[in-house]
Amino acid sequence: MDSGVNWLLLFGLIHGLGTILWLRNSMWLKKKIGGHNAPLDQLGSLESELMERIWRRGEISVRDLHAESASHLAYTTVMTTMDRLYKKGLLQRRKVGKAYFYVPALSEQQYRERLTHHLFGMVLNEGSDSSAVLSHFVDAVSEADEQMLERLDQLVKAKRRALRRQE
Repeated sequence: MDSGVNWLLLFGLIHGLGTILWLRNSMWLKKKIGGHNAPLDQLGSLESELMERIWRRGEISVRDLHAESASHLAYTTVMTTMDRLYKKGLLQRRKVGKAYFYVPALSEQQYRERLTHHLFGMVLNEGSDSSAVLSHFVDAVSEADEQMLERLDQLVKAKRRALRRQE
C-alpha cells in the first residue's frame, strides 16, 4: 500500500473519530515546530495546492508560482498565501531585488510525519476514550492491509522491548 493511501487512511480514521475530540476555539492542530515559533497547522486547500507545487519545484518566486498556478488566482492571493505559509514556518524566503524566493522549511514527508504525530497526540491525549481510538485504528488498519497490521504489531513489540531496556 503506498504512502498516499496510508495518509488517506489516517485522515479517514481521525475524521471518523472526530466526535470524541474536543477542539477548542477552532484552533485545530496547533503545535510548535522544533525551535520555530510558528504553529503546525492543517493546511487549507489553497495552501495545500501551493505547498505541493513548492515541494515539487523547490525554490520559487511568487511570480513563477502564480504563472504556474494558472490565472484562476490573483497574484496578490498567491503572494498573501505564501506570506502566511512563511509566517507559519512552512516556508523560508530570501529577498532578491524586490522579489522574495521561497523554499519549503520542511520536506513534504517531514510535514506529514509531524502532522500525523500531532494528530495522534490530540486524539490520544484529548479524546475521552483512548482505548476506543486505538481499537478503531486497529480495525481500520486490518481492513485496509494485513501487512500493515503485521507491521503495526512489529512496531508495538519493538517499542515494548525498547521501554524494558530503559528500566
